[in-house]
Amino acid sequence: MMYMHYCKRCHRIHMLNGHKMSCPKCSDALAELRIPYMTYVNMDLPEREAFHLLCQDEEKLKELSTIYRMYKYSKWYKEQQNQNIPSDDNISATAIR
Repeated sequence: MMYMHYCKRCHRIHMLNGHKMSCPKCSDALAELRIPYMTYVNMDLPEREAFHLLCQDEEKLKELSTIYRMYKYSKWYKEQQNQNIPSDDNISATAIR
């Protein structure tokens, strides 16, 4: 499914499949927007520009965004956690004590 995201660093709105946490351009954190994909797609250019300006305002962005609470159950999150787990070879003797 397509979801709308906003990157504060790039000042860019992204249409991404799934609930992504990092920007595909700069790898910074994304804000997932509440606006449905089809609503955004059906906006004309002036409406999109006005929406983009709203996203640039920190207070408005909080109102426009949502938190995807099920990300801990997603495949990409589990893979990320598996990559961050240190192996036994990387654990020092001082860390074990």
